[in-house]
Order: sequence, then structure tokens, then C-alpha cells
Amino acid sequence: MRTLYHHWLYPGARLARLVLGEKGLDAELRVVTPWQRDESFLALNPSGEVPVLMEPDGSVVAGAYAVGEYLDEVHTDPPLLGADPLSRAEVRRLTAWFGEVFRRDVTEPLAGEKLLNRIMGGGAPDSRALRAGRTNIHIHLDYIAWLTQSNRFLTGPRPTLADLMAGAHLSLVDYAGDVPWEDHPAAKEWYMLLKCRPCFRSLLADQEPGLRPAPHYANLDF
Repeated sequence: MRTLYHHWLYPGARLARLVLGEKGLDAELRVVTPWQRDESFLALNPSGEVPVLMEPDGSVVAGAYAVGEYLDEVHTDPPLLGADPLSRAEVRRLTAWFGEVFRRDVTEPLAGEKLLNRIMGGGAPDSRALRAGRTNIHIHLDYIAWLTQSNRFLTGPRPTLADLMAGAHLSLVDYAGDVPWEDHPAAKEWYMLLKCRPCFRSLLADQEPGLRPAPHYANLDF
């Protein structure tokens, strides 16, 4: 069986789990703590980051983008990248947008400060980071609304790698209770569609002792 090395607080690792679920693929999930040096894990991925996918034959694929595209190439149903070069380019652009810009503007200032920082034994959240994240998230939710105004998902009628990356990040921020859904009904409708997909079930079951999720976190209709 394939093995996925992950940590639930890392959005890239959540993306890998979503792709596996969307493809209907089984994997043994092994939790690693990327902030603690582990020589055996570094032998798999010298950067020490998750996710890392190990195939049954011992082949290793490391990194969220690499794992997502690799799984889509090897297991083509359902397709998550698009049917033509232009479509694939747009999916890749938006995947990078949420994986890099949203991460910098929203995920790290909010989920990073309130969840990961606490798990790692850090101090109180940085109030300036929290304010910045809570301001920035409105811009990104408006962008989701604009992208989905004529589509069910970000680039068309079916979810792609971009939707899964956005969902991986938003699910962490939602766990922390920092998504102002009431102000962004169109983005909320998109997220509800994504959240109801079977691939999301394992993510919604994630809980860390001492870090309770927002009351609505696991509700499909919220």
C-alpha cells in the first residue's frame, strides 16, 4: 500500500489527502512533525516538509504540487488539471495562488498563529498578524465569489486541483473560526459544495487535543 507522510496542520498535506480521496485511492497515513528533525524522514525529503508520498514500489514523490500532479497523471479519473493546455495553465495559476498568496496573506497569519504556533509551543498569537489575516481574507473570499459567479467551482463545473488547494487552506482557517462566511455568501456556497464531497470527510474529522474547532467546522450545512 502507498504511504502518505503528513501533518494535519500543513495545508499542502491536506491537499494530498484531498487528491487521494477525490481519486478514491487508499493510503496509510503517517503523521510526522516537520518542525522536529527526523533523519529517517529527511532521507525521504531533504527539505523536511510534508507531504511525502511513497508508492508500494518504494518510489517517493515530495511536495504538495508534485504529489497532486503526479497522482493526477497516474490516476486520470477524475481529471483534476484540465483537458487542454490553457485550462491546465489556469488551474496551475490558481493552485499556486492559494498555495502561495493565500497562504502568505491568510493561512499563516491566522491558522499559523492560532493553531500551529500553539502546537509548536509558541507564545500568544501575534495580534498584528491576526488583524492582517482578518483583513486579507475578505479580498480572497471576494475573489472566490468572482471566479465562481458563472461556475460551480473555480475554473468550471467540476473541482480541480485549484479548488482542493483552496479548500485545504480554508479548512484550516475555518477550524480556527476565522472565516467570515456571513459576509461572503457566494464563497460560502462554493465551500459547502466542496465540503460535501467524500474526499473532505477525513479532514473534517481532524481534531487536536486542546484545540477545539469552530462549532460549525464539521457541519456540511452551516
